[in-house]
Amino acid sequence: MASDIYERIYDIVRAVPHGKVTTYGHIAAAIGSRGGARLVGWALNAVAHSDRIDIPCHRVVNRLGELSGKMHFETPYVMRERLEAEGVQFLGEAVDMRHHLWEPPTEA
Repeated sequence: MASDIYERIYDIVRAVPHGKVTTYGHIAAAIGSRGGARLVGWALNAVAHSDRIDIPCHRVVNRLGELSGKMHFETPYVMRERLEAEGVQFLGEAVDMRHHLWEPPTEA
């Protein structure tokens, strides 16, 4: 069921440490859905249009560290502002992935 998969995605997003980011692809791999990055995006988009504030969606970026989900926040700047408030550094418009990438454990 899609909601079960979404809850697994949300559990992983909740586990991303303060000051770190992960990618849509890493989350997809962690739930055993390689190539399911788009599914992760749909799940996070569903959160953006709900009252759930327990899921730190701002910590999920694309594989290049770009804030591809920024348009789903109150303003296009909120995602970056939240990350910078946690100490996340940027190289231009992308997160410095060498220092801030967190990879969730993958399913066996």
